[in-house]
Amino acid sequence: MDVFLMIRRKKLTIFTDAKDTTSVLELKKIIEGILKVPPANQQLFNKDNQVMEDEKALQDYGLNSSLAKAQCPAAVGLAVRLENGEFEQLECTPYSSPPDLPYVMKAQESNGQEQSS
Repeated sequence: MDVFLMIRRKKLTIFTDAKDTTSVLELKKIIEGILKVPPANQQLFNKDNQVMEDEKALQDYGLNSSLAKAQCPAAVGLAVRLENGEFEQLECTPYSSPPDLPYVMKAQESNGQEQSS
């Protein structure tokens, strides 16, 4: 079955899909095609921030079609190897929230009808 993934690194988000039987190494190869970073220089993390092992399948980490849907993809963290040979710390910048509605729009919130003061 298809699993939908949101791969996060700093301010970068990649949306992709794969089979639940796809190995972590195969997922890294998909990422390599996008970011041009070899699989050996990638580290993937599951939702519990545990490093995912190359030989295991996505389903081994609970990534299946009932959890990772197109409208709500599962998050996978990505860290890359630095020039000194060590991996960077996993960092996923939180998404920003939309700004508050302007005052003139707040008055029209209930069913598109203007509220009287």
